[in-house]
Amino acid sequence: MSASDVNGVTALGRALRPRTKLLPEHARGHNRSLVLQTLFREGARSRADLARDTGLTRVTVSDLVAELIADGYVVELGQREDPRPGKPATLLDIARDAHQIIGVDLSQHDAFRGAVLTIDGDVVHRREVPLDAATGDDALEKAVALVRELVGLASVPVLGIGVGSPGIVDPAGRVQSAPNLGWAGVDLQSRLAAETALPVVVANDANVAALAEHSFGGASSDVMLVKVGHGVGAGLVIGGIALHGSRWAAGEIGHVVVGTDGGDACVCGKRGCLETWLAVPRLEAGLAAAADDSARDAVLAEAGRRLGIALAPVVGALDLAEIVLNGPAALLDGPLAVATLETLRSRTMAEFHDHVALRSSSLGEDIVLRGSAALVLSGRLGVS
Repeated sequence: MSASDVNGVTALGRALRPRTKLLPEHARGHNRSLVLQTLFREGARSRADLARDTGLTRVTVSDLVAELIADGYVVELGQREDPRPGKPATLLDIARDAHQIIGVDLSQHDAFRGAVLTIDGDVVHRREVPLDAATGDDALEKAVALVRELVGLASVPVLGIGVGSPGIVDPAGRVQSAPNLGWAGVDLQSRLAAETALPVVVANDANVAALAEHSFGGASSDVMLVKVGHGVGAGLVIGGIALHGSRWAAGEIGHVVVGTDGGDACVCGKRGCLETWLAVPRLEAGLAAAADDSARDAVLAEAGRRLGIALAPVVGALDLAEIVLNGPAALLDGPLAVATLETLRSRTMAEFHDHVALRSSSLGEDIVLRGSAALVLSGRLGVS
């Protein structure tokens, strides 16, 4: 997805949080985002505060603020209480109640989930559509119906629709390959835009989850988010930039073969892919077949070991500081996480990578929904 190409919405492949001003020929859109980013992250500010915080001139700030107020993205809150003499400054903020966002999560193995969210990523309404093992066109129609229902629930104008889909998603929002849904070349973004007449962005669910962790979860500027659900995927934010890869398949670790000892058949046609050890349906089946608690722990620990095998070269190549796991806590916490970290450390150089932190996301099952909101915010307003 190139910058502001598709319905004006994108968040991948560029710095997520503008921090400095640009040259005049490139400046207006960037500086507009810089003002919005400052208000979004820092809260109420006066025009003079914004000029100091952004490094822009007061004239430029006043000009941009007037434009943003006219567009409905910024509001005046009233005068600041100030004991000093003179006229108190007028405070400004993002118009947090003026728009809502539709977020959709297609990554779960049993249902498609969606929500109407505020600008701050808080859920206003939720809806869920059971997947009932649907694939292909049947699954597509379920996604379209869910989005239609959510748009109808919005109580103020919708800023945009963000969708996290499993599989490889190209710059135009086409799902090039999502084996678990039976999708190949599904033009999901265009279909939803045509159905709703709203700006739509579709991205890989793990990339969307990484964006959520960056925007709402307090992740560092270098983080790898591993999402475990119907399948297994990862999102990467390096130096504050979300990475997508040369063919938009960065983070597709679910179909990397882990080990040389074979393994179960994967939906992609290979054997021993990480997904065959770690995807939620596979883990649940293994746990159901375990005879006792010791056997259950062994299933989880082996899945963690395979994840560690997959992660070690990535950590070694990118010198990551933090890895975040997202998925069912009952599966990922405990033996699985312990085995992952032990394997990771045993396969990397201690003097460089012993500092790597492994933790579970605090955003829980809403991570893709909130990441979808962040995706729209980044694309439409340039904030995250």
